[in-house]
Parts: sequence; structure tokens; C-alpha cells
Amino acid sequence: MSTKYLICSLFICFIGYNQIAAQSSPNTKESKVSILELPALLIAKDGQKIDSKEDWEKIRRPELLKIFKEEMFGNVPSNDIKVTAEEKIVNTNALGGKATMKEVVFTFSINSHELKATLLLFLPNNSPNPTSVFLSYNFDGNHTIFPDESISLPNSWMRKNTNYGMTDDTASPLSRGVKSFRWPVLNIVNRGYGLATMYYGDIDPDFDDGFENGIHALLSQKPNKSEWGSLATWAWALSKVVDYFETTNTIDHEKVIVMGHSRLGKTALWAGALDERYAMVISNDSGCGGAALSNRKFGETIKAINTRFPHWFNDNFNQYNDQEEKLSFDQHQLIALMAPRPVYIASAKGDRWADPEGEFLSGKYATPAYELYDLKGLDIAEQPPVNQPENSGHIGYHIRSGKHDLTVYDWEQYLDFADKHLDGIKN
Repeated sequence: MSTKYLICSLFICFIGYNQIAAQSSPNTKESKVSILELPALLIAKDGQKIDSKEDWEKIRRPELLKIFKEEMFGNVPSNDIKVTAEEKIVNTNALGGKATMKEVVFTFSINSHELKATLLLFLPNNSPNPTSVFLSYNFDGNHTIFPDESISLPNSWMRKNTNYGMTDDTASPLSRGVKSFRWPVLNIVNRGYGLATMYYGDIDPDFDDGFENGIHALLSQKPNKSEWGSLATWAWALSKVVDYFETTNTIDHEKVIVMGHSRLGKTALWAGALDERYAMVISNDSGCGGAALSNRKFGETIKAINTRFPHWFNDNFNQYNDQEEKLSFDQHQLIALMAPRPVYIASAKGDRWADPEGEFLSGKYATPAYELYDLKGLDIAEQPPVNQPENSGHIGYHIRSGKHDLTVYDWEQYLDFADKHLDGIKN
């Protein structure tokens, strides 16, 4: 990444923050939320009532998927990108002998151009193969989730963070393990699961660069108004990781759990909607554009997110800035696209910007899609108390104490939910 692009990204972020500051203060009071008038979940565009799983799968689900593609996340342009994966074993005695640590280098290429991204894998040594895995992007590089000097540093653009030893736009060995508090690798392995993680900046840098870097740079033209933004690009690459899982006998590709935090929680939801090979989908504090209902206009709004992060969604999504009432879709429908697979939504009490109540309500109002399969969704009237998870159905939810973050508490709920639905192994 050149200095030019770094300066550009910092300037754009500065402008975005000041544009938001110039707006009226965001609503964070329930008393100011209007009566919800959500788009119907089980009424087709032609007015037909959807009352069977067959009608859901043949009529309504494809309709909703098309709407989200065209109006929000963007269609994936036709392309001839070739994807290869090269595996290398880094350490067969990781975590005190409990795990094997691998790196898998993905090469995305078209014509004479290529891009590389590295997947970091921890697989339990004492669990029978194949192993169910949690698949998730990380924000700051694979080397930050675990303090092991053998983990490769990414070569792609990295957001400057002097607190983590990153003094420019490149990775630093000083940041090894600095985000390990978000990634309880030993806990995950002890429960019989694997962890697969990739630095999201390897796929597409997270700033408005005019789509001149990352996967987009392999293509001959920039996305049009209805084509993919960065979130859809990150989701697309996750499916290529699942393609790789299908070629190995060490990973149970029928029990892959896609998980993401914040913007990567939005990515996980969209990945789960697009690719039905994921056995479970987890959204952690995903907020606006993720699990939170846009129609509530609570905390972060569509205008705020499109102003600050114009590269995340497609350009068609801009038409709903300050006009959420014109939406013909909302996020409860996105959650419903996971049906009948289990999905878990997590919020944090101190994360008002992400609208915890709106995240809960998306799960509640997605429940009728699960009932078509005779499955229990999120069948409770009100948001549960703090730190009292509700996981009795195929839609799980909790709101924990604390702020916008990914914590050990969150992971404990995800592991319990996976145990319940995927026959996870406890050691």
C-alpha cells in the first residue's frame, strides 16, 4: 500500500467523522423510536402468503436474497478469478501439544495479476477427524490473535495503530498477540473445535480507496452501482475458504461455523445468507447493516454508516440515507435467510450505537421463517436480562454487560450453542 493511499484513507476517514459530527445527534432513547412498520417476511412480492418451507425456498428466500444483493450488499460481478490454496504445517505441538497450527496461503489470480491471503488454523490434536471449525476474519492480522513468532506477518495494508506497535501502514512484530483477549484459542480447542481465521485486509483494505486494491484490483473495472462493496467481497472470499475445507479430511466441511464481530459480523451474516454450506452463523455486535433493524433509526443509521464507510455496501444503498421508511427490506429478513440453520445474535449493554434492542428484534421477527420448518426461533416476548442468554431455539441471543467488543463470555455462549446444535465435542 502506497503512502498516497494511506494519506487518502486518513483524509476520507477525517471527512467522514466530521460529516457525522455535523449531523443531528443520533437517537439513543427508546422513547423516540417510532412504531415499527417492518416489511413483511412471509408475503411474496406478488402478494402470495408464504406458508410452507417449500414456498419459502422456491419463492420468498430467492426474492429476499435478490433484494439484499441489488439494494444493499451488491452482486458479485462475473469473473474468472482462479483460487488455489497451499497448506503448510507450522507447529504440530501448539498449545502445549493440544493443537496443530497450520497456515494456508490462498492465491487469487486472473491473467497476470494475483493476490495472496493467509488463513491461520488451529486444529485439536486429540479430537477425531474431521473437526468442526469456527471461521472468522480478524481485524489486525493473524499474528495478533496468538503470541507465536512462527505466525506469518501480513504484507497487505494495515491500519496504523501505535498502541499495537504499528507506526505506519504495515504489520509489526511488536503487535504479536495483542488481540489474544478476543481469541480464546485454548478454550476453543479444549471444547473440541478448530479455529480458522484470516486478516480481512488481505482480501480488501478497509478504507475508501476507489476499489483500486485487494480483490477488486484483479478485475478490469470498478464495481457499478449494484455490484459488491467491501462487505460482499469479504463474504465472497470466506466461501473460497469453505471450498478449501471441502478438499481436506481434517475439517468437517458440513460443520463450519461462520462468526464475525462488528463489521465482520455484518460480513458473517451476509456470508451465511449467500452460502448455505455454513452449518451455523454468528453475529457479534454487528449493528446497523448487520443484525439491527434499520427502521428503528436508533444509534448508527444508514446515512451515518454510508457516510463514514462508503465502500462497505453498494451505491444503491445510498438512496436510503435518512429515508429508512422507503426500505422494502430490513434486517429481520436477513436473519431469516439463515433458516433452517441455527443463528446466534449477540449484543452488549454498553454498545448503544449498535442498537442492542434492534438486534434482538431482528431475531424475534425472523422466527416465523424457522417455524415453517417446525423449529423454534427466538420465541420470547422481550429482550432477556443482561448476561442471561436465550439459546433454547434455533435463533440464540444474549446481551452481555460491557462495551462493543468480542469477549470470552461471548465465545462461551457460541461454544455452548454449537454443542447443542452441532454435536460439538467437550474434552
